[in-house]
Amino acid sequence: MKSHPVILSIAGSDCSGGAGIQADMKTISALGGYAATAITAITVQNTWGVAAVYPVPADVVRGQIEAVMDDLKPSAVKIGMIYDADMVGTIAACLRKYRPAHVVYDPVMVSTSGKRLMTEEAVGKVKQELLPLTTLVTPNLNEAEVLSGETAEGLQEMREVARKLADTYHTSVLIKGGHLPGDKTCDLLCASGTTFGYEQPKIESRNLHGTGCTLSSAIATYLVRGCSLQDSVRQAKDYITRSILAAKELNIGHGNGPLWHFHK
Repeated sequence: MKSHPVILSIAGSDCSGGAGIQADMKTISALGGYAATAITAITVQNTWGVAAVYPVPADVVRGQIEAVMDDLKPSAVKIGMIYDADMVGTIAACLRKYRPAHVVYDPVMVSTSGKRLMTEEAVGKVKQELLPLTTLVTPNLNEAEVLSGETAEGLQEMREVARKLADTYHTSVLIKGGHLPGDKTCDLLCASGTTFGYEQPKIESRNLHGTGCTLSSAIATYLVRGCSLQDSVRQAKDYITRSILAAKELNIGHGNGPLWHFHK
């Protein structure tokens, strides 16, 4: 009997299909996994930006998670947008109950267009309850600053912030350095006290919507497929690079367009 690894995405819905739950489902499917979902919010957005956010009630989020966990029994959970503190507590309680083998958290806090996607109270609850339950946290530079209270504007600062977060919350941390100045990007992984750098040339493209969602979902999928954390990050970054290159000439929407997930 044939089966595919099941990954549960707990995240917001993007009606334009470029980020959130929709990007997670595309990524997981493209990499040979089976994507299940628990929607945390309905967003009104397109390639121009996020216009509105409508959170799903916490008890409905709990019901979705329990329905998937009780039946499909996913080995990995990817978490994206969580709007309020009640929802953070609900998700943390479900993780403690079901204990999935891998939890990858992409702490989506502010959209590229500047729309706030998480309340201040929720940020505190994330630090207190959610981060210690994760396998890997994947903040960008701004999110790493919110979580750590320290600014990271270069590689050495990124190392220090990553180590601080990893030590404080007993998890692994991948800080995404896509907004560093220069013609190269460097993501920095801190795992088990060791740091690993992933450097590559920047790719100029207007179609970068959903890169964080795609990367974290890809890492979760590779973990379920049996790859080490370091190798999962490497393969996920290779996948997202190909997705960006495949989308360079894509003409979907009039703003920051999506990646193309189904390349060869």
